[in-house]
Amino acid sequence: MKSKQPQKEYLSTDRMRDIIADNSMLLSTLSRFGISLGFGDLKISEVCEQNNVDTPTFLTVANFVSHKHVSETPAVDLRCLIDYLKQAHIYFLDFVLPSIRRRMLEALSASDCGDLSLIILKFFDDYSEEVRSHMEYEDRDVFTYVEKLLSGESTHNYTISSFVAGHKPIASKLHDLKEVIIRHLNGKNINVNLLNSVLFDIIVCEEDLLTHCGVENRVFVPAVEKLEESVNTLRLQDTEEVESSYSPIADLTEREREIICCVAKGYSNKEIANQLFLSVHTVATHRRNIASKLDIHSPSGLTIFAIVNNLIDLKDVKLQS
Repeated sequence: MKSKQPQKEYLSTDRMRDIIADNSMLLSTLSRFGISLGFGDLKISEVCEQNNVDTPTFLTVANFVSHKHVSETPAVDLRCLIDYLKQAHIYFLDFVLPSIRRRMLEALSASDCGDLSLIILKFFDDYSEEVRSHMEYEDRDVFTYVEKLLSGESTHNYTISSFVAGHKPIASKLHDLKEVIIRHLNGKNINVNLLNSVLFDIIVCEEDLLTHCGVENRVFVPAVEKLEESVNTLRLQDTEEVESSYSPIADLTEREREIICCVAKGYSNKEIANQLFLSVHTVATHRRNIASKLDIHSPSGLTIFAIVNNLIDLKDVKLQS
């Protein structure tokens, strides 16, 4: 018997309707990318172009959701991916979880399960708040951080590793809730069909949340790490360019440059004072400031500085010890 060959990943030249037929779960992927139905026989690249969606990003997510091959460092458009993740958050928080709660309440309201019904509802409400807190943190802090990176803004001390360290699975409690319902919820007047339908929704939601977290860990995080590396490299290059182009002469005042030239010509402080119509005390103060700025304390050192920085012509120089 031949072993089952792994399915090939979707390509931009595949028809969009064919990959939906291959995996109906991709319908939610379409909605999160803002892609409308009614695309006929168009290719994936054509549908993405019509909907202003980055094709490589869509393919990466679609392949991941369908358990196909995804590169360890996928090439994605982070702005497009962040929009996708934000829409997924809206879907879970504003539609799926509230819908499950309404139908669960309807299924349990006429039952005689008493305290167990209340416990189940309380468990689900606490879980929903946990998911909301988790996703709002990502919307507020994580995605904002990446958007700042993309815009070249300062990001202070935050890195994506901070997100990874605290990114815990959020679907496990749905598994626990499912087990409680299956094993222990047994009473009269329960609408079995409705309860089983709710249970099915919980199972689908659990799988969807697992996949969502997987996209964040396997697609989003590596892409951000690559961006951080690029940004840090550019910042290092900019710093090196600034340092290499910096000249201490820029820190000197015009008067201080004049005094350095006089020193290079061999003038004493008194002679400099007479030349520039200053007091000897003022000249001494300027020379202390010059020494502090340049960390050069000898006349010969100042003379060399003046020559290197084209403050004085070599024929006018008088070297001193």
